[in-house]
Amino acid sequence: MIFRSEHARHIVFINDQVVACLAWASAAWKVRARDEFIGWDENVKRKNLYLIANNTRFLVLPWIKVKHLASKVLSQSLKRLTDDWQKKYEHPVYLAETFVDNARFKGTCYKAANWRYVGQTSGSAKKGNTYRYHGQPKSIYLYPLH
Repeated sequence: MIFRSEHARHIVFINDQVVACLAWASAAWKVRARDEFIGWDENVKRKNLYLIANNTRFLVLPWIKVKHLASKVLSQSLKRLTDDWQKKYEHPVYLAETFVDNARFKGTCYKAANWRYVGQTSGSAKKGNTYRYHGQPKSIYLYPLH
């Protein structure tokens, strides 16, 4: 399995064939369950949010049939994340977060890769400078890197 890192994206190859892609971005601002899990108040969050990376996209190509590939890819991506983030943004990342749409997915690969479920989102999304309720809460999973 070969990882190619492009900024905060990981493209995974097996035998020169792309099998999976991941994207990482800055952390979401309003995530009550995450902040409570960490023990952050608003001031501490303002100072430290940059130390969290959000797994915004994760795709294993649907025609790829390899047992346990998704959890293995997640695990390998997390091993690279801090170094890649340090090179790109000149600071480490200590925690990874992701959101799973329960209406479409079960979060099985995150559970298998030892991510910790910490709660649900409120069912809102950021639109510009405001939040809009859409009624589709997502499961919040965290993975401490240190």
